[in-house]
Amino acid sequence: MKIERLHIVILILVCIAIFFVNLDAIFVNIMEARNFTTAREMLHDGNWLLTTLNGEPRYQKPPLPTWLTAVSAAIFGLKSLTALRLPAALITVVLILFSYKLALKFTRSRTYAFISSLIMATSFYIVFAGRNGQWDIFTHGFMMVCVYQLYLFFTSEKQKYQHALIAALFFGFSFMSKGPVSLYALFIPFLISFGIVYKYRNFKSRILPLLLFLIVAFAVSGWWHWYTYTFDTQDVAAITQKETSNWTSYNVRPFYYYWSFFTQSGVWTIPAFIGLLYPYLKNRVFNKKAYLFTFLWTVVSVVLLSIIPEKKSRYLLPVLIPLALNTGFYIEYLFRRFSEISDKRETFPVYFNFGLIATIGLVFPIGGYLFLGADALSGNWGWYIALSIVLFGIGFFILQKLVQKKIKPVFYLTIAFIAAIICFGMPLAKTLTVNPEYKSLAKLNDWQQKTDLKVYELTYFTPEMIWEYGKPIEVLKKDDRFKMPAEDRFGVLVAEPDKEFFRKKFKHYTIKKVTRYDMNPNAPGSRTHRDRLYRDLYVVKK
Repeated sequence: MKIERLHIVILILVCIAIFFVNLDAIFVNIMEARNFTTAREMLHDGNWLLTTLNGEPRYQKPPLPTWLTAVSAAIFGLKSLTALRLPAALITVVLILFSYKLALKFTRSRTYAFISSLIMATSFYIVFAGRNGQWDIFTHGFMMVCVYQLYLFFTSEKQKYQHALIAALFFGFSFMSKGPVSLYALFIPFLISFGIVYKYRNFKSRILPLLLFLIVAFAVSGWWHWYTYTFDTQDVAAITQKETSNWTSYNVRPFYYYWSFFTQSGVWTIPAFIGLLYPYLKNRVFNKKAYLFTFLWTVVSVVLLSIIPEKKSRYLLPVLIPLALNTGFYIEYLFRRFSEISDKRETFPVYFNFGLIATIGLVFPIGGYLFLGADALSGNWGWYIALSIVLFGIGFFILQKLVQKKIKPVFYLTIAFIAAIICFGMPLAKTLTVNPEYKSLAKLNDWQQKTDLKVYELTYFTPEMIWEYGKPIEVLKKDDRFKMPAEDRFGVLVAEPDKEFFRKKFKHYTIKKVTRYDMNPNAPGSRTHRDRLYRDLYVVKK
């Protein structure tokens, strides 16, 4: 088997272990709940183009990831979290494989391409995004295919129209996943960095294929936006105005908010930081030009994201792609030279980074037990024992190879460390759910069957609760409008901050509290217990 094909096979196996195993281990988060609920309403109500969330128009994000989620759910079942998260896992594999192919193209080094792709596959936020049914991984995964095709387009004199067409299609798929996010944070930094380092040669011969690229990319990106604006102009205008205002008024952070971006790579935090020390590393890497390219791609991406006032840590996901490629140069240097390095200033960060990982593995059997406790582990001892044995073994061998200054097995053992946590540790995730009062809103359906009462939400809906409920629920207060129910007797779900408003609105009604639906993972009184994740159900009667 050719070495390149072997690398592809190993990358796929690593991706299976990291992105596909135990996909149903954690609760549905708010971003997933929105996506999954919209997918469910596509299947139940046929809202494939004029997309909805809780029966209300949802045009904030284009629908391609939701379509893929709906198709997966139609095949494997809406009750399966694995089915709902499967499309995200698949597009993450696409991201990793095309990153490998791109790295191989601009360096001609299979070892470097393999290293950088493994770093990418095990970077913390890429692992998180690849195991969640969110939009972010889709837009950047599709854009990476576009970037790869454009690299071929600008560096080869063959099949220009083919590369331009494929790039345009995947550019459109990226735009149809989350609008211009990846265009701004991944695509433009790539073009800038490529232009600085490699230059755009023989540009005149590429003008017509580029025109084809622009036409097709615009058509694929824009048709759904045209459709929604044409057939639901009022809602589109209102949503667009709100989304635009959020860019400058919502989650506003200072310019330097993203400067610790390399920490999002998790176990690669220290290598990622060292990889960004350009004056130190530029004379140690095997390919200075390629290293400058990934360095600029990373830095330009961070700078462009820093300009936007609205900032969230998950917006750093596109930065982790060139960052992994950049970090690969440092790890490849260690592969070649670590056994010869005697300067403690160079060896200490390596010993500290991988020694820390080894230490975590060695202390987990005791530390994990003390942290989780015997009660939480009840019924999960098999997973805990398996995880303890594997992490302890990996930690032992990492330390052994570090002492021998054999960095290559240390690197691969670190990949195995991450895979082991996913395979054996994720089933333990639910042991962290310690809310004795947990009660899903899905149980509201049983109550409604017994009472035959319609239930309303008072002021706003929580996506996670609507997902559990299983169908849309009407909201009484929308903006400045309030709809009084026509029924003589009905149920109302009330959030804690809205109780005074609720009693004023229904002061001439008889009110009786029935129960509380609390979907917080942690108990009331804890720091992470959120008002938005529980509702009190009241029966209201004229």
